Amino acid sequence: MRSLLKFFSLTYIVSWILWIAAAAILRGAAPQASAFRAISGFLYLLGVFAPSLVALALTARADGRAGTLALLRRTVKWSVGARWYVFAVGYMAAIKLAAALLLRITTGAWPAFGQEPVYLMAIAIVFSTPVQAGEEIGWRGYALPRLSAHIGLSSASIALGVIWACWHLPFFFFSGTDKSGQSFPMYLLSVTALSVALAWLYWRTNGSLLLMMLMHAAVNTTKDIVPSAVSAATNVFSLSSSRVAWLSVAILWICAAYFLVRMRGVKLQDVWQAATDVPEIASTGAV
Repeated sequence: MRSLLKFFSLTYIVSWILWIAAAAILRGAAPQASAFRAISGFLYLLGVFAPSLVALALTARADGRAGTLALLRRTVKWSVGARWYVFAVGYMAAIKLAAALLLRITTGAWPAFGQEPVYLMAIAIVFSTPVQAGEEIGWRGYALPRLSAHIGLSSASIALGVIWACWHLPFFFFSGTDKSGQSFPMYLLSVTALSVALAWLYWRTNGSLLLMMLMHAAVNTTKDIVPSAVSAATNVFSLSSSRVAWLSVAILWICAAYFLVRMRGVKLQDVWQAATDVPEIASTGAV
């Protein structure tokens, strides 16, 4: 557990310091000061990549070059069933469309739909997928297997979801972000349920970080097919949110409950230490 505590502590410290510095620079910069905006953007991006940078540093120190390469190889592990690609790309879109349909059935009116064309979302997913390595090497590649070795995959997916969601907390207080002023408790519930789904997919794809990156990119890109955000929101810790948000969270947790049952008893082996291209993931329980 010591390596996990070190990973989470360093990730939070590095990311939050960089993000606070980026926000401070941006707030103090004049509108025409492009150099300051560039510095702010670089610090922000560096903070986003902190989970994976910390994970790689800790892995290199503990397991050397072989362990680091084994972890990195998972980001290009593409040989999985086509259905898992469909699941990764379509999961959040299906959740949001189901919420819209339920709202239509119960109220007689459709919610507002996003205006971004599907082809642009598809392009965004393709280009965003590699960027998600900045988080997924850390969260799912490094932390999840270690957590599951101690408390099982079901409990690990929930614990990691809470930690992952809380890592984003500064964005709820920064102006100009899509999370600014929104309900953090609702976000916490959503992200924890998503963490369960990601853990299930990670298990079923034998530890493919590429599929984690793809699903992460798809979630970010398709979540506003049916927007959940509340306009002019200011109370970060309020439970008040849109009906779409509440329905989305309810459906996410219905799905998460299924995944948690399926993962019951599962424990991932120390896959980050494997030296082959296809390390094994040992598990018990039904598949």
